[in-house]
Amino acid sequence: MNLKLLIWRQANRTAPGKMVEYRADDVSPDMSFLEMLDVVNESLIARGEDPIAFDSDCREGICGMCSLVVNGIPHGPQRATTVCQLHMRHFTDGETITVEPWRAAPFPIQKDLIVDRSAFDRVIAAGGYISINAGGAPEANSILVPKDVSERAMDSAACIACGACVAACKNASAALFVGAKISHLALLPQGDAERVRRAGAMVRQMDAEGFGNCSNEGECEAVCPKEIPIRDIARMRREYLRAMWSGRRLKA
Repeated sequence: MNLKLLIWRQANRTAPGKMVEYRADDVSPDMSFLEMLDVVNESLIARGEDPIAFDSDCREGICGMCSLVVNGIPHGPQRATTVCQLHMRHFTDGETITVEPWRAAPFPIQKDLIVDRSAFDRVIAAGGYISINAGGAPEANSILVPKDVSERAMDSAACIACGACVAACKNASAALFVGAKISHLALLPQGDAERVRRAGAMVRQMDAEGFGNCSNEGECEAVCPKEIPIRDIARMRREYLRAMWSGRRLKA
């Protein structure tokens, strides 16, 4: 396969960026998208040019670092797939492919295709954890959890915090990410003790980071590589209302 690539290049956070054209020739259909970029970078280095900067780590669809918008779609055209799992056989010979970073104010571009997603880390630090000192790990059957509840919790816990939901949303909303992190702990008994404080703190931090409001477009669910359900946003709102109501009762 021979391809034309239009790739966003930006030297640093403050420098102006632009789309630059590259050629990718003799690309194997069995290559992953990131392997194809590796080959392009090898040719750039051989010519003494600056390689294209992009994030990757596990290359197994687990870490969420491969945050690229391919042909206008976060993570590319293949549903429920991260860019590192996207193979070149999903493109056609001679095709022009555009590659851009996430576009959201809370995710400033660091260089080329790399964005700073530390805003997600700060949202998690605000309350996305269980801090109750419960001693050692209890025996698995000592806390019974209905199967349907545990499965819904695990569906939400599958979120890899890649940020595709933010990149796809016209408002740059992080509601699906925050909803998933609140939901998987709120559904389990281990997270119940801190659910009120958790929901209030995480939603407030999400707003403080500059993420937009959810307007129920559903694009977040459509591009999520782990297919996190949009119902988690509804649960986040219920948990936040519970937190606000509990706070008013304590003040009364």
